[in-house]
Amino acid sequence: MALDEVTRESIEALLNAHSVLLFMKGTPARPQCGFSAATVNILDMLVSEYETVDVLADATLREGIKTYGQWPTIPQLYVNGELIGGCDVITELFESGELFDLLGLKPPAHTVPKITFSDTAAAAVRHALDQQPDEISLHVRTDACWRTHLEFAPTKAHEIRADANGITMLMDPSTAERANGLFVDLVETLQESGFSFENPNAPPAVKQMDVSTLNANIEAGESIYLFDVRGPDERAKAQIKAAVPFDEAAERRIETLPKDTPLVFHCHGGGRSQVVAERYRFRGFMNVYNLAGGIDAWSLQVDPKVSRY
Repeated sequence: MALDEVTRESIEALLNAHSVLLFMKGTPARPQCGFSAATVNILDMLVSEYETVDVLADATLREGIKTYGQWPTIPQLYVNGELIGGCDVITELFESGELFDLLGLKPPAHTVPKITFSDTAAAAVRHALDQQPDEISLHVRTDACWRTHLEFAPTKAHEIRADANGITMLMDPSTAERANGLFVDLVETLQESGFSFENPNAPPAVKQMDVSTLNANIEAGESIYLFDVRGPDERAKAQIKAAVPFDEAAERRIETLPKDTPLVFHCHGGGRSQVVAERYRFRGFMNVYNLAGGIDAWSLQVDPKVSRY
């Protein structure tokens, strides 16, 4: 099948725009095939940000990407414009450690972490393990966004073994590096019980800053970097004077700042800015704030001259 020029240009535009790009079936939250799900799970373990394209949403693109890379199946992972391969290749590269180099990451040390289970959590895990076949083990997963969960699955060759409270658990090297000091507890609610995780290695959570505090800090002349993540159309309607647009220049500026610099992000109501704030939290910034209520709250509580929309 020949690749038409429009489809080629569309694919190359995507590759030029994103350094880590996965063509998959579905989305990371809702993968539509097991191979796509497995590849997403691996990427989540390694990087906090990557772009995906749902090929099921565009039949032309779905067939076109197969022709473009001369690779007959989906998913397909590209790094810096180069095709790495599909699920089987990505799995092999992950288990061998080569995927770290391809993504520009330092391979983790194969060290055994110290993990602690509360007595109630350990009892719940032991009870669940008793219901599993002999070939199934407990696995701990902590991904690049510091989300931790427990799962029951077969043993894999590359995994590291750790013991705690009479429980044996397995994990990949990235999890082992992130999970040292992890405390696992069992939390009971009116509806259900579930595990909670306290990880001393995780970056501090994004904090919420109310508009009156922001205003007081600005008036006191404190050094605050306030970024407006809205687009030009919204900024034309209303602005906080101290804010600067969150554009490519702002992104470059942030990367030069010390990791303890206070960063505040705002949008219209606080949703979009929370997403951007989380991104910088995962990049290692320690004092990241989301402006609660956004510019709408600023107009209502601080400066009524700022238009509401």
